[in-house]
Amino acid sequence: MSFFLRRAVDVGYRWVLVALIAAMALAGRPLHGQAVSGQASPRVTIDHSAFDSLLRVHVRDGLVDYDAFRDAAAFRRYLTALAGASLAGADDEEQMAFWINVYNAYTIQLIITHGERESIRNVNRTLGVLRLKGPWSEPIVRAAGRTLTLDDVEHRILRKDFHDPRVHFALVSAAKGSPPLRSEAFTGAALDRQLFDQGARFLKDTTRNQIETRFPRLSPIFTYYKADFGTGRSELGAYLATWFDGDTKKKLESGRFGMREVPFDWSLNALRTTGARQR
Repeated sequence: MSFFLRRAVDVGYRWVLVALIAAMALAGRPLHGQAVSGQASPRVTIDHSAFDSLLRVHVRDGLVDYDAFRDAAAFRRYLTALAGASLAGADDEEQMAFWINVYNAYTIQLIITHGERESIRNVNRTLGVLRLKGPWSEPIVRAAGRTLTLDDVEHRILRKDFHDPRVHFALVSAAKGSPPLRSEAFTGAALDRQLFDQGARFLKDTTRNQIETRFPRLSPIFTYYKADFGTGRSELGAYLATWFDGDTKKKLESGRFGMREVPFDWSLNALRTTGARQR
């Protein structure tokens, strides 16, 4: 083939290639698996800024000013927003953050609704006996177009759908023995950092766990939900070791540690207890 003939063929090939690329672009077909614009689809996020602002003002060291939440119109508007929220297109992190916030917000609302200022276990209790419809079985939650109980949110959504044991460090059941309530809302973008930090705060608080001692003692949470943390003491120890170092880390990783419990404190995690009890 002569030089000029080869040149003509090369030029013709390039023009065909250019025409093919242009046709694909006009048809909206992505190249190399990317959108034509060259940008990924925007992340679907759910706005928890109202709850975040309330938590920053009315939660101190994990303790809650329930009277302030009761009187805050912004809190009522946030609960209304949760009821109408859509999770369509939201990724797992965004959805998990949403349901954690739902649980914590509606636990606050449960305490407000019943005017309780001593212990959540007093809610729906008659003559000292806890009814079958206890505090966690009341259909108080309105979220994402559904009516749910707190148990539904914890067991049928968060534990069932996401399989992340760190959720137990984030859900706060209005008790001082629970993990401390954060002074910020959970978000999908920050979820991993927030959950890890919650683990550190919960595990290293000696009123809730006593792990860095000769004879470690753990919160009853690890007994209630032991299946979520592994099949035995070795797996639990390996999991907890993530938050420790040195001799404590080695002891946990070895699985040679006790399983005695720290008594769970069910008293209300209230910042202020002077408010009159309302019924």
